[in-house]
Amino acid sequence: MSIKENVDKIREIIYRSAERSGRNPDEIILLAASKTQSAEKIKEAYEAGIRYFGENRVQEGIKKIEQLKEIKDIHWHLIGGLQTNKAKYAVRYFELIHSLDREPLADELDKRAKKLEKIQEVLIEVNIGEEESKYGVKPENIEKLFEYTLKKENLNIQGLMCIPPYFEDKERSRPYFAKLRQIREKLETDFGMKLPHLSMGMSHDFDIAIEEGATIVRIGTAIFGERK
Repeated sequence: MSIKENVDKIREIIYRSAERSGRNPDEIILLAASKTQSAEKIKEAYEAGIRYFGENRVQEGIKKIEQLKEIKDIHWHLIGGLQTNKAKYAVRYFELIHSLDREPLADELDKRAKKLEKIQEVLIEVNIGEEESKYGVKPENIEKLFEYTLKKENLNIQGLMCIPPYFEDKERSRPYFAKLRQIREKLETDFGMKLPHLSMGMSHDFDIAIEEGATIVRIGTAIFGERK
């Protein structure tokens, strides 16, 4: 199947999942996870109607952003774990960083954003399954990091992100997505503010994530096919 056919199929699933949960499908951002994909493939996805692209690695992302800079309405997000020493590049090139997970990174992002006179939008990544191999702040420490980040003048928290444990049976992901939504609701209540985004759900389980409140789904394989 072509990228266009894949995207049409995904949009259909997004529509049905949103309908099932009484949501407006237009409020869900389909973000193409474009790690290891060429600029040509990204262009093809753009032509199929996608406007949001997520890169895992800063340097690889910058290369593609430069290659495609003539396209003005592409939104670039950083969705992979971020090393503190790459923060200055991340702030320069990415609109939304999904992977803020510790205080020193908040310090560095804020400092770099200040230098560029930019308000950097961020999501706090939560290690929802408390897995050793994954990035993210532990659920019990989220409030502390949230409060810390809130004080940063050049950072704007837009919501939360998670990657739950992988299960063959995608229904088993549901409690993790629900938990992230509940954490967001508690933060909104405790801090008296709106957090518009929940970035959760990938190729395998994005329909479940939408039913549980996802506003950004990060989809690679289902758009581009299996990685070489």
